[in-house]
Amino acid sequence: MVSRDGTPVAGVVSRVDEVASRLADLPGAGLLTVVASVAVGVVLANFLVRLIGRPVARRVSRQSVAQTIVRGVRAGTIGAALLVGLGAAGFQFSDLLLGTAVFSAVIGIILAPIVGNFINGVFVLADQPFEIGDMIELEDGTAGFVEDITIRYTKIFTIDNTFLVVPNGTMRERDVTNLSAEDERTRRSIDVLVTYESDVPQARRIIERAARDCDAVIDGGPDIRIGVARYMAGPDCRLHEFGDNGILLRLRYWVKKPYKLGKVQSDVNTRIRERLADADVEMAYPHRHLVFDDTSGVARVDAESSAPAGVDPSARAAPDLGGDDAADPNRHGDDASSASAGPGPGIDRDDRGGDGADR
Repeated sequence: MVSRDGTPVAGVVSRVDEVASRLADLPGAGLLTVVASVAVGVVLANFLVRLIGRPVARRVSRQSVAQTIVRGVRAGTIGAALLVGLGAAGFQFSDLLLGTAVFSAVIGIILAPIVGNFINGVFVLADQPFEIGDMIELEDGTAGFVEDITIRYTKIFTIDNTFLVVPNGTMRERDVTNLSAEDERTRRSIDVLVTYESDVPQARRIIERAARDCDAVIDGGPDIRIGVARYMAGPDCRLHEFGDNGILLRLRYWVKKPYKLGKVQSDVNTRIRERLADADVEMAYPHRHLVFDDTSGVARVDAESSAPAGVDPSARAAPDLGGDDAADPNRHGDDASSASAGPGPGIDRDDRGGDGADR
């Protein structure tokens, strides 16, 4: 209540202070104050985001930077509400600073990677190597579309229908190929090896025509400019080098969109293979010729593995000189003369064993 002259009644003010002091004395009152303050901050942050979201998106051309600004406003509003709630609950910030000084070394070690990612995130947003919606390829061959860029990480939606979250600290250290930054047209190349006996001019024409007939390949038009150089827009097959096994032809062609490069290359390869098969052109591949002569050495044959089917390999072992052979003096004489003479050309030692067995 107030008096007639507009001054508040002292009794009402004292009662309000008394109610506030009693609420402050309740257990958990400080925690409730902080929670209420954060809740108010969340509501206020959502309101500010809706209020400034569209103007920021219109003024900032890069979507990633616009989203970072909006997220910063949201986080700043909630953080400010948290500090207000802590102050209302009687929290002493000097105690917090003292405690931070004591544990600064430990906290620094723990937070170092996170702080590094934040700093690298600022560089990623400032350098603009890629943008949300661009198709990129990492150095390990992973390809996908940039789904989101935050101050801490970059989210990639791969062509395998999976999400890849890469910290910005790691993202800046990798070699990233942006396939759709300025111009989506991408040049590819295919090597074809033909024999020296083939009709090379005809092979070049067939290969160029095979690539030109694919719908995804640019079949002609004005030259494509890259920097200060200009390149043919249509497929171009050139004699690259003379190899050991044949002539290497290199086809270069431009693809309209970089989103299905594997399928386009497969189609071009299929058309090249089919059309070269019907022409006077032979695709080369390495050949090896094995030549055996007098200097090639002696081939050793395993008697057990070379025995005919149904014959016991033990029957081809060395003959036993005992028994009937020992009683025949002529047999020993033949063996002695044969041993002294030594095996001549075309004479097998096993033949003597066979003669002894026959006797």
